[in-house]
Order: sequence, then structure tokens, then C-alpha cells
Amino acid sequence: MTDSLGSRMKFAVIAPSTNTSVQPEYDDMRPRWVTNHFCRITIPDTKVTDDDSFMVMIENIRRGTLETIDSAMTMQPGCVIMGMSAETFWDGADGAERLHARMVERTGGIPVVMGSTAVDAAIKAYGGIKKIGVVTPYAPIGDKQVKLFFEDLGYEVVHIKGLKCGSPLLIGHETPQTLKRAAIEVSEGVDAVIQCGTNLAFAQVATMAEFWLEKPVIAINTATYWHALRSMGIMDQMEGFGSLLSRY
Repeated sequence: MTDSLGSRMKFAVIAPSTNTSVQPEYDDMRPRWVTNHFCRITIPDTKVTDDDSFMVMIENIRRGTLETIDSAMTMQPGCVIMGMSAETFWDGADGAERLHARMVERTGGIPVVMGSTAVDAAIKAYGGIKKIGVVTPYAPIGDKQVKLFFEDLGYEVVHIKGLKCGSPLLIGHETPQTLKRAAIEVSEGVDAVIQCGTNLAFAQVATMAEFWLEKPVIAINTATYWHALRSMGIMDQMEGFGSLLSRY
């Protein structure tokens, strides 16, 4: 259902309460008469020092997701965007498909867009991408799940760089310089660089990196919002967020 300000689309966005990057990046990409309505999964800012503590963070997100979707549905959105990343890659392509089915069931059939499958759609839009380098904020167990997802879809993950961020909140504190160096590190011998982790403020870095690396650099927030727009028939193109939003 639309309204006076969101006369083209109302998006409900589900994101962890610690995430401070996805909302401003989505709002910067928002076309006129499209509105973004954020609903927060309340989680503590737990320390992440290893795989076990990373899983504590993931379980905190899982516990609150369905209740947050229920809250989002009270504003009758036209589409729900999962503004969270790691869980959408979990257990490979089959796991992503199962998660998407559960989310759509919970929304009562309202479309749901997820980061993992949105990145795949973005890769396919460019065409010809087979070898990828990946940047994440994750511990090794998270990187393993990301790698599994892309390999299930037939991509070769040549490099993966997990930043091992110290907490879900601290993901959003990584500097553009750190992200630049990570993108360069995974760029050798690949067709595209992919960034996962919605709290990494990577959209503007990706735009610049495409210029110096001379290959597609896909930020997950850009890909997910782009895929949500295109899935809902909104074809507006926008400069400043890389070739994905300006050309496809």
C-alpha cells in the first residue's frame, strides 16, 4: 500500500539495532516518492573475538527477526528489504532459498528482498563475472558461509578478506581507507569485487574503487536497494553509487 509521501513505494527495512550504515546509505539512494521505513532487530553490542562469539551475534539477530517483521507489517509496506547480511548467506544457496521462503510466509506474501540474492542479481546484470574477490566484516565462520553461497551459484571465490570486526556496532566504524585497502587486496585476478556486511559503509568506496580498479565493485547495500527498486518496477537511474545504479 502506498501513501501521500510514498506514492510510488513504501519499503520496510529490517536491520539490527546496532547497524548505523544501512539506513543513511539507503536514504541517499532513495528516489522521489519512495520511502524507507526502518524496523530494528534489538540486539546487544556483543564483543566478537572468534567464531563462537560471532555465532552469539547471529543467534541474537535470528531471535528477533520474525517479531521485527511483524512490527514492520503494521505499516503495510509494498516490499520488505532485509537490511542485514550474514544470515542471508547462511547454509549456501539452499539456505538462502529457505530463509527467503520463511520471510515471505511471515509477510503474508509481500515481496522480500535479501542481500545475498540481490548481489547475485547484480552480478548477473553485469554479465561475464565468474571470478570474484570478497570483502566482509566477519569472523572466519561468516566468511565460510559467504564463500559457500557464491560457490553454490557457480562463482569462483579467488580471495576473501574478513575484517574480523570487534562487535556489530564497530563494523560501522571501519574507515574508508581500511575498506579501500581491503578492496585492493582482493582485486587481483578477479572479474569483480563484492562487499558483504550491511554495516560496512562501502557504497561510496565502491563507487571510487570501480574507477581505480577498472572492474565492477558491488557494495551489498547498493545491490540490495537496487534489486528492491528493480523488483518493484522502479527503474530510476542515479549517479554517485557506481555503475549498478547508473546503468542497470
